[in-house]
Amino acid sequence: MNDTITNLAIDFIALIGLVLLVLVLLGLVSALVMYQIDKRQTVHTIRRNYPLLGRFRYLFESLGEFFRQYFFAMDREEMPFNRAQRSWIYRAAKNIDNTVAFGSTRDLRRPGTYYFLNCPFPTLSEDAAPTQSMRIGPYCREPYDAPSFLNISGMSFGALSKPAVQALSRGAKLAGCWMNTGEGALSPYHLEGGCDIVFQIGTAKYGVRDEQGKLDDQKLARIAAIPEVRMFEIKLSQGAKPGKGGILPGDKVTPEIAEIRGIPAGQPSISPNRHSEIASIDDLLDFIAHVRLVTGKPVGFKLVLGTTDWLDGFCEAINTRGSEAAPDFITLDSSDGGTGAAPLPLIDSVGLPLRESLPLLVNKLRQHGLRNRIRVISSGKLINPTDVAAAICMGADFVVTARGFMFALGCVQALQCNKNTCPTGITTHDPKLQQGLIPEVKAQRVAHFHHNLVHEVEMIAHSCGVAEPRQLRREHAAIVVDGGSSVPLNILYPES
Repeated sequence: MNDTITNLAIDFIALIGLVLLVLVLLGLVSALVMYQIDKRQTVHTIRRNYPLLGRFRYLFESLGEFFRQYFFAMDREEMPFNRAQRSWIYRAAKNIDNTVAFGSTRDLRRPGTYYFLNCPFPTLSEDAAPTQSMRIGPYCREPYDAPSFLNISGMSFGALSKPAVQALSRGAKLAGCWMNTGEGALSPYHLEGGCDIVFQIGTAKYGVRDEQGKLDDQKLARIAAIPEVRMFEIKLSQGAKPGKGGILPGDKVTPEIAEIRGIPAGQPSISPNRHSEIASIDDLLDFIAHVRLVTGKPVGFKLVLGTTDWLDGFCEAINTRGSEAAPDFITLDSSDGGTGAAPLPLIDSVGLPLRESLPLLVNKLRQHGLRNRIRVISSGKLINPTDVAAAICMGADFVVTARGFMFALGCVQALQCNKNTCPTGITTHDPKLQQGLIPEVKAQRVAHFHHNLVHEVEMIAHSCGVAEPRQLRREHAAIVVDGGSSVPLNILYPES
């Protein structure tokens, strides 16, 4: 019996050795083949000069983002969002303790840093007031009383996966905020949670286009008849790519997405860089009036400011027509805005940041007597209480964020949104990668993130001595300028 066991063990070890030998031989043959391929190819210099070894360059390059994110970057160093920002969102979304100890790790001398100017007599808890709903579109047949100042910015089904849209829709319902469809049209998954919907009309007019790509009034009216659809946003431009339309790679245009958008499957979805119907201020106001007439619901537009010379003419044109002709809201995006895919020169170098454009826009509306008529919605990297409260100080009525809610869904900033390989299932249509994103679970995290962000903005407001966030003004905040000193916002950007 023992001899039999011994013989079996010897045979097993011999088999293992043979398998290892075969694997080694296969490895050597593969290495030799790759060596010859690298030496003879003429495209890659490094691989030609350093056959086989040169391939490690691509491995290290692809792993570089991972190692920087988790091992080398300090808490406040990483871009576009650092570890401290992401950690705050993760904890807020999980609804766990978000306090910290010892002291701030933030560099308080860096230009662009906000300070809030607390008062000696902060608002008592019993004197605090809940933020009231705000009406948008007073002249519409169906105005919208928006319940929350914090909402979900435009992210389309296509850029996002099915379970991500489902989780956001359900989470928005729990949170009591609206969800913007992005330019990819309205899917059943947006409606699944029963939340308020802002339908975005992009330059390609997905979901409301005819065969020539023009606005189809019948399709528009059908969308407007859906009770959950509360407003319509005409997208002129977005912060990550001003002057260029949306880009959805072909491998993300599934048959379902193609049907919803009204385009061929498997082909890149490239939107025009401008609405063909809108080439002037009058064209813009005419288009707004037309959409509002067809839908009966509030209509506004989204843009990132660059040149500002046209704003006076825009406001004067509204006043000539009458205040009813004004857009019901303007969504102001920032050069800090994000997207699933954009050319590097546009994402890096075009458009004004929100800290410059927001006070400028608000001042222009105030100068022309339109501030109370037109609601201002701010967007662009507003993911934490500091930046949200600062935007409200500068004059925003509402704040919307996309990437904040993506982090709440579990985004790890893998920077693969345009590759259909998102490891968290948020921006991929690969079912194997989507299976880890459970909408029922993530919806709760979306609602927690919303609740905790709102709560901490309220905490800042109370520290400044006001009862609720919309009472914050420019005198309640300062910003660090070159040299390390701070200047109150009402001094840096005087209200007109």
